[in-house]
Amino acid sequence: MVTVAMAGAGAFGNKHLDALAAIPDAEVAAVVDPVEAAARKAAEAHGIERIATRLDAVLADDGIDAVILATPTPVHAEQAVACLEAGKHVEVEIPLCDRLADGRAVVEAQQRSGRVAACGHTRRFNPSHQWVRRRIRGGEFSIQHLDVQTFFFRRTNTNALGEPRSWTDHLLWHHAAHTVDLFQYQTGSPVVAAQAMQGPIHPGLGIAMDMSIQLLTEAGQLCTLALSFNNKGPFGTFFRYIGDTGTYIARYDDLMTGDDEPIDVSAVDVSMNGIELQDRDFIAAIVEGRAPAAGAASVLPCYEVLHHLEQQLEPTHP
Repeated sequence: MVTVAMAGAGAFGNKHLDALAAIPDAEVAAVVDPVEAAARKAAEAHGIERIATRLDAVLADDGIDAVILATPTPVHAEQAVACLEAGKHVEVEIPLCDRLADGRAVVEAQQRSGRVAACGHTRRFNPSHQWVRRRIRGGEFSIQHLDVQTFFFRRTNTNALGEPRSWTDHLLWHHAAHTVDLFQYQTGSPVVAAQAMQGPIHPGLGIAMDMSIQLLTEAGQLCTLALSFNNKGPFGTFFRYIGDTGTYIARYDDLMTGDDEPIDVSAVDVSMNGIELQDRDFIAAIVEGRAPAAGAASVLPCYEVLHHLEQQLEPTHP
């Protein structure tokens, strides 16, 4: 049994708590959030007795084996390092960092500690993307072009539940991270050319609300990614795999052909919930003493690309 502390009781913290309830080898011992009422509400909803308002409280507890961080992006890397230095296994929600140097520090801390350090790159686990990956690895499909749309309507500083947040989300370091990582993961080829453009900076949020990214792998595959916080309509991230033997459209855990015909992916894994599968792999990596499928070191190349793109965009920052 792996005893887990859940840090962050917001939208994604609660998704992780739902997922962990379905994992036999995991037991959540505490919910941590600086807002005591939020921690208590999440704990009570999931039958968890202990709450804390400081991460230090669970890091000092020898009864806690692992921590899942669903905390604000600016503290992800710092808190992940603190967990590892305290001897805890850690899974940190995407993004691993919002500065490349901080991501490298997490990898170095993991190597020093020998603990498991995973990152929430959920697209590696969605049954839809797993199904495509199996075809690629079986030699049945090769990506020629990955076309992706990441669209939200978020003109105020709110989270996925529409609640106010104390930090600002970012199209590049958070939302583009999903696609940049998945593209290299699925093609098995590193990105060798990348370029980005962004729209005007929002006067209140201080971030670009629209962005366009192009990627090219060493093997010659293309990725075109459009991102927006200005989209009024259906939101989310939609992937169109254009390949040599077919076209597939992935919408989170669901998969369709290019003609919108459903593909049954229910037998791909033990769940249709990508976050649950991500958490299952984290717990299994601890139990089995292996590297996780989305280990900090394995996702670091994504953040190297994001860093390169940020350098291109820097002149247009405020």
